[in-house]
Amino acid sequence: MPARIALILYHMVMSNRLSSELASFISSVEWTWAKTYADSWPHHYIVKDKVDENLFHKFVLHIREFGEWELFYNMPLKYYEEDGMVYWTMVPKDTDPKWYPAETEDIINKCPAESTYKIRLQEGTLPD
Repeated sequence: MPARIALILYHMVMSNRLSSELASFISSVEWTWAKTYADSWPHHYIVKDKVDENLFHKFVLHIREFGEWELFYNMPLKYYEEDGMVYWTMVPKDTDPKWYPAETEDIINKCPAESTYKIRLQEGTLPD
C-alpha cells in the first residue's frame, strides 16, 4: 500500500477515536450495572442527569457520527467500539418514526465487545 494511502487511512481511523476529553469522561463516570438484564444482556449504563450533561451530549453525538449500524435482534442500533468496549444508545434510524434528536437522549449503554448481540449470535450464545 502506498504511504499516502496508508496515511489517509490512518487519519480516517484516528479521527473516529474518542478525544482525550471524552475518553476521560467515560473512564471517570460511575457506570450503573443494569440489574434487570444481568442474566440475559449484561451491560452498564449512565444517565444524563447524573453526569456532566455537556460531555454526555458530546459522547452521544460521537456515537451517532462514528458508530456503525448493527442489529440487536431485528432492531438496528448505532454501536461505537473503542478499546474493546461497545457503547450505544437506543435511538433508531432517522427514517424510523421512533427516532429522536440527540439532545433528548438520556441513557448511554456499554458492554465488552464480546457481549454484543453480533458476537453472541456468531458464537451461538444468545440468551434463551
